[in-house]
Amino acid sequence: MATRHQARESIITLLYAEDIGNPGIEKFIDELFEEKKIRNQQKEFALGLYHGVKEHLVIIDEAINLHLKEWNLSEIGTLERAILRLGAYEVLYSELDNAVIINEAIELAKKLCNETSPKFINGVLDAICKDGEAK
Repeated sequence: MATRHQARESIITLLYAEDIGNPGIEKFIDELFEEKKIRNQQKEFALGLYHGVKEHLVIIDEAINLHLKEWNLSEIGTLERAILRLGAYEVLYSELDNAVIINEAIELAKKLCNETSPKFINGVLDAICKDGEAK
């Protein structure tokens, strides 16, 4: 059975694929989850994250853009954008502790992005938390 970390990684894959021009990727969710052995509660968790990000994308992007110092969201890497969107969604809309959310985002960035990405993602998500937009 997959872990929540693996479920989040799959959601990053979906968000990334959509962002680079695959708007129909959603129809492959079940195949992706089955391949990654994301089932039952983890599948519900992952689907909740995916649909939550999609539903609140405008607010999420506004929160991220507000805390990007030198760029705007369209100028950062696609994987970094996907990780930030997932992390910001969890900070803004989930009951999970912010430290856990940020740590998960950092671990995903370490695995999927370049060496400067974890620090960048940490800074943006931490700023969203501190800004009072978070729970």
